[in-house]
Amino acid sequence: MATNNSAKFRKHTASKNVSTGANTVKTAVVKEEVKTQDSASFASGITMSVEELKDRIVHHLHTSIGTSTQKASKLAWWQAVVATINEFIFERLTQTQYTNAQKDSRAVHYLSAEFLMGRLTVNNLCNLDLYERIKDALAALGKDINEICDEEPDMALGNGGLGRLAACFIDSLATLNYPSVGYGIHYENGLFRQEIREGRQVERPDSWREYGCPWEVCRPESVQNVPIGGYVEEQQAPDGAMRKVWHPAHVIKGVPWDIPVVGFRGSSITVLRLWESRATESFNWDVFNAGGYVDAQEEKASAEAISKVLYPNDSTEAGKMLRLTQQYFFCACSLRDILRRYNRAHHHDYGKFAAKNIVQLNDTHPVVAIPELMRLLVDEEGVSWDVAWSIVQQCFAYTNHTLLPEALEKWPVYLFERLLPRHLEIIYEINYRFLNGEVEARWPGRDDIKAKLSIIEEGPCRQIRMAHLAVITSSRVNGVAAIHSKLVKENLFPEFAQLWPNKFCNVTNGVTPRRWLLACNKGLAELYNEVSGKDWPLKLELCRKMADYADDEAFQKRFMQVKLANKEALATKIKQLTSIDVNPRSMFDVQVKRLHEYKRQHLNLLYILYLYRQLLANPQLKIVPQTFIFGAKAAPAYSLAKDIIYAINAVGERINNDHRIANQIKVVFLPNYRVSLAEVIIPAADISEQISTAGYEASGTSNMKFSMNGALTLGTMDGANIEIVEEAGVENNFIFGLSVQEVQDLKSRGYNSWDYYNSNPDLKAVLDWLDTDYFTPNNPGALSSIKRSLLDGGDPFLVLADFASYVQAHERAQELYKDQKAWARAAIINSATMGKFSSDRSIQDYVNNVWNIKSIDVITGVK
Repeated sequence: MATNNSAKFRKHTASKNVSTGANTVKTAVVKEEVKTQDSASFASGITMSVEELKDRIVHHLHTSIGTSTQKASKLAWWQAVVATINEFIFERLTQTQYTNAQKDSRAVHYLSAEFLMGRLTVNNLCNLDLYERIKDALAALGKDINEICDEEPDMALGNGGLGRLAACFIDSLATLNYPSVGYGIHYENGLFRQEIREGRQVERPDSWREYGCPWEVCRPESVQNVPIGGYVEEQQAPDGAMRKVWHPAHVIKGVPWDIPVVGFRGSSITVLRLWESRATESFNWDVFNAGGYVDAQEEKASAEAISKVLYPNDSTEAGKMLRLTQQYFFCACSLRDILRRYNRAHHHDYGKFAAKNIVQLNDTHPVVAIPELMRLLVDEEGVSWDVAWSIVQQCFAYTNHTLLPEALEKWPVYLFERLLPRHLEIIYEINYRFLNGEVEARWPGRDDIKAKLSIIEEGPCRQIRMAHLAVITSSRVNGVAAIHSKLVKENLFPEFAQLWPNKFCNVTNGVTPRRWLLACNKGLAELYNEVSGKDWPLKLELCRKMADYADDEAFQKRFMQVKLANKEALATKIKQLTSIDVNPRSMFDVQVKRLHEYKRQHLNLLYILYLYRQLLANPQLKIVPQTFIFGAKAAPAYSLAKDIIYAINAVGERINNDHRIANQIKVVFLPNYRVSLAEVIIPAADISEQISTAGYEASGTSNMKFSMNGALTLGTMDGANIEIVEEAGVENNFIFGLSVQEVQDLKSRGYNSWDYYNSNPDLKAVLDWLDTDYFTPNNPGALSSIKRSLLDGGDPFLVLADFASYVQAHERAQELYKDQKAWARAAIINSATMGKFSSDRSIQDYVNNVWNIKSIDVITGVK
């Protein structure tokens, strides 16, 4: 129901229009009474009062945690809260699984090497409509819900956008009631915990479940045994047919841990099943008794290394072997699990397998699942090759996330020979039939095209192209933004697109509004409740109603008060983590994402240096005060990325302590960027830096989160930026730089970064500054690697070509920020027009165009 406060800014008439760029929203009189469903009684059925919930928390504190209210720590209180919530979650999980089994509908199995879940407490409370009641229950017990929830560690199960996307998709699958399971790896340490020492990144283990995780449950009844290594033997079967028998050198045990994922309003519960690797025999008594006290646990240590760390450093031979083993391990466990459930219902009759199962490959990491399913069907289940291949082609779909060649995985053939000899034979057979079938029929005698399309890349070290294997096999191949999907067809896989033009499609990424607005930005969520009703987290397009108030001064004021409160909270967090004082009324310019050259954090750094030089050169210059906020992790072996982190910190140290510029610029690098930190940063941002070289960012998802929370995009026409601007209007954002076509044209003509260096005095001065010891006293040249990469290294991502345009975009941003009413209007429109970018819409696109699955009502079981 609308509050009286909302009446103060509801002044518009049906004749007034608000420009939203690509769309013009005609306002209508919004009634004071907003009809919504009662979320407490909708689906979840949780009717407990605050007093009852308080009793349940104390009960679990006593009986589940084994402590008292007098001596319980904050950690114990959090565990008691989780135990209370789990009563509702596991009851609904049982209902969901029973209903799905009864209906026996097609299910999607989402295979991903990453699921960046973050924290679950607040998210689950919001989705169950329990947040306010638990908050009040804890308050009655003298506890602050924020302090209690801060005890929860982030689940360290991913790196960045890929893993966070997978987490959003699992949330949406649960919310929309689609039968589904997420499959991944139960990493002990995840990526790494980042520390900053003397300005440099230091990697430390992120032991997120050192004391256990109360959200997860182990399922020993579903343990899988996975073979690896060894050799393949050809044997004659009793019927005279020849069959292949794999004699593995080792068997690894896969132990499943289930994390329930709660749909909005408890609509259904989807399971995220993560596999932990263990040795089949974890301790050798004979070796131990013979004096080999360390060697006795060698097998255990070797097996456990598989699920120890996300993305082991594959710059070494051992690292490559571990990473391939890791990928195969979780794919093999997952497929055996899928087969186990199917056979339980269908008694090894594979006639309906493809009709009941679809497997989505999230990037190339799980593509080894393709030969593994062929092996299971042909070698272990006795299915003929042709029937098995037909099943496999119908079962798999592949999402491409990158156009970067180094990110399209290739594995040396010799590694497969050593680790997966039977799979190599299967890949050879798939490749032979493909090249001498479809390719020969389409391009007869064209060995050049066969070489280009072959799964096997010839060369000094023969390699298996995993993306080629995925495209050849999958029923559908999708990119993750309109421009990216176009480039996948035209630039990355043009011959495949000619061969199968209907195989390729687009599914633009999305993010869940439950976590990325409702749970993390409660002030803005309350405004949406008033304007759009309480169903907007389920139907994000309802938020467009807020654009009707973009010119309303009273509403602008409330919107900006919410933003200021979020900025004050972030300023407090910055002080806590870095000891840097920042002005919440300054313009918060934010770039938080994985550190990579194509994302161009160093372009941002060059602009900061440019602005700093302007202030030093003109002591009377007054600019809009700006706080530049970075958060990023660099891969441990990526030396230039780590140098950029060091440069940001070194430059920030000098600028933040230079009294000559009167605090008009502050530079902050927040260590150990993760989901829980993002939930504080994103609602506070004024500027969202999305500055990748056009044509290199597949989609992006942080761009959607920032816009949804009222930040203006300063970015290139790349990835989903293009679609965001189409919705929110180019006039409400700051677009700069070369287009995709201009990037291609410039590179084809021959790009020379020295031309830009020599022709732009400001740019030259900034780059030369990096060679001095101005930012690194007594250590000249400590930042020179960045300059060398841009000049001697050829500037592969066109940082210098876009620099002048980038400066101009920042100048436009400063001008608009001076007019706070105009800024508020643009921010409101950005937030209001993000309905397209809900992960619910993404999942519905997958359902309609890729998966062909049906939603099931968990309560009634009705499709």
